[in-house]
Amino acid sequence: MVEGFDIVKSPKDVAFYAGLLLTSFSICQAITTMYWGPLSDRIGRRPTLLMGLTGDLATFVLFGLSRSYTWALVTRSLNGFFAGNSAVVKSVVAEIADDTNRPRMMALLPLMWNIGAVAGAAVGGLLADPANQYPNVFGHIELFRTFPYLLPCMVGSLTTTFGLVVGLFKLKETLVVEPTTAEPRASEAGAATETTPLISSNTQQPDALPQKQSMMSLLTPTCKYVMTTNLLMCLALSMGDQIYPIFAATAPEDGGLGFSTRGVGISLSIS
Repeated sequence: MVEGFDIVKSPKDVAFYAGLLLTSFSICQAITTMYWGPLSDRIGRRPTLLMGLTGDLATFVLFGLSRSYTWALVTRSLNGFFAGNSAVVKSVVAEIADDTNRPRMMALLPLMWNIGAVAGAAVGGLLADPANQYPNVFGHIELFRTFPYLLPCMVGSLTTTFGLVVGLFKLKETLVVEPTTAEPRASEAGAATETTPLISSNTQQPDALPQKQSMMSLLTPTCKYVMTTNLLMCLALSMGDQIYPIFAATAPEDGGLGFSTRGVGISLSIS
């Protein structure tokens, strides 16, 4: 995809611009993750997830309509912006689960991620540039000749559409808001009489409101160890996921494998 843009002057520039394109998604996702959580606390988990799915669906299709590097970079960044609410999914799972099934339900999240990674890589490789890969089927469709990467984005967006429909009709709000204790009315507390003392001896002080913890107070030593381990693990996985497609698509004379788009997608799904 990047190789077809005018910004690439030589095959060696593909690695730089492709890496920048892939990094834009992760940067926007990392920046917005900390904001989606508080937003779900204010408006609820369900509307937050539906908002993210809608934005992901729109930006993913727009990414398939890319004809310039700038358009691809902007739409990919916006896609990462809406993908930042993936952390809210963990909150939903934690709220609908209990102590008997919470570990198993949390384990389903990385399982679904890996299934999507395998299927997504295969679909992307098999359906990219369909007018040239399958000229007998898609060669006469001008839309796919103008936008060679629209078809895999449309097929991939079907899963997002399915999740959006399920969320609209089946997903219930999981955020439980505790009602605030209202002050008793005069009629409920009892009307004052001539013998009622002006100052009650059993006056109770209102319960102190829970203080909101700062971000720094949450960074306990255990939390820091877990975050550091997760950071190193994600760094290694991301490096492999981003470097391999570039290495596989690079021509052999430049040190790569010279795979086609279809070969890159299939080999990536197998790996």
